[in-house]
Amino acid sequence: MTDFQTLLNLREFEHAAELRLKRMVFDYYAGGAGDEVSLRSAREAWDALAIRYRVLRDVKNRSLAVQVLNDRLDMPVLVAPMAFQRLCDDEGELATVRAAHGIGAGMILSTLATTSIEDVRAAGAGPLWFQLYIYSDRGLSQSVVQRAERAGCTALVLTVDSPLLGRRERDLRNGFHVSADLPVPNLQGDPRAALAGAIHGSSALAGFVDEFWDSTISWKDLSWLRSITALPILVKGIVRGDDALLALEHGASGVIVSNHGGRQLDTAVPTPVALRDVADALSGRCAVLVDGGIRRGTDVVKALALGANAVLLGRPVLWGLAVGGEAGARRVLELLRDEISLAMALTGVRTPTELTRDFVS
Repeated sequence: MTDFQTLLNLREFEHAAELRLKRMVFDYYAGGAGDEVSLRSAREAWDALAIRYRVLRDVKNRSLAVQVLNDRLDMPVLVAPMAFQRLCDDEGELATVRAAHGIGAGMILSTLATTSIEDVRAAGAGPLWFQLYIYSDRGLSQSVVQRAERAGCTALVLTVDSPLLGRRERDLRNGFHVSADLPVPNLQGDPRAALAGAIHGSSALAGFVDEFWDSTISWKDLSWLRSITALPILVKGIVRGDDALLALEHGASGVIVSNHGGRQLDTAVPTPVALRDVADALSGRCAVLVDGGIRRGTDVVKALALGANAVLLGRPVLWGLAVGGEAGARRVLELLRDEISLAMALTGVRTPTELTRDFVS
């Protein structure tokens, strides 16, 4: 096993994970849609932003804590919703939630998790949100919302950029599927079986999405979701200011600026570019989060300065799981936390709320 304590940054965790994971699994997580232009442009867009730091600001005492909706985070990071985490580690989402909550980050649990909502909630005491897709069977969607409420989740995250699955050629090449005995306990009945079979040139996940997710979803479905739950709802997959305003109009308490990690529409606008538009349109009227390509503490500082309340971290947490289980995932989050703290100090701020638009150009 890789000695993950010798790894110095999140990119090194990715290289180490590639050596440990089966090719089908690594490609499923690492890959993007089409020519993977969006996958590459995410990093390029964060790197293109320059920090206009201030000096002589007395930054000895700093706090990374933020308030997002009803939840306090010790660092402005939540683990993004990611499916099938037991493909990376036997404990999967249980290891992830312990790592996240142990360091004061939040977690968003995927509908396609390999651990039940109830078990994940019991394993961690920190902020836990539940990510939802709208199924053709609205009763199935409503039942999983009710489970999330009963389990004690504090927000729902409605993913809206996936009426169909993007063309992920790595998955087609590998015939992506999950084994018949891999638990997916937040699904019920036939949807579970559809994930277990694929051949070269096809993806079981794409077939599952075609069969069970509802490609007719529209803003009225957000209003419907608002009508059946008291939990705050964040809409994930927003890249335009006008859509952000529509989300607010239809009952959202927040938006997540996201292009699904480059896994849906290739050549989509990079999230750092979209974040400006969304934050300007909303003008602080609801929570704003962002994901996509975040790998350094400086990325987080830039995101907060552009108007985000917090960020979502995805793939690097899985790389940590793959090389070191819970401890590996926690180490990834520790590295990012320490980089955020240092970047804030060198930028000349002591708290996330001090970061304003004039710090980036």
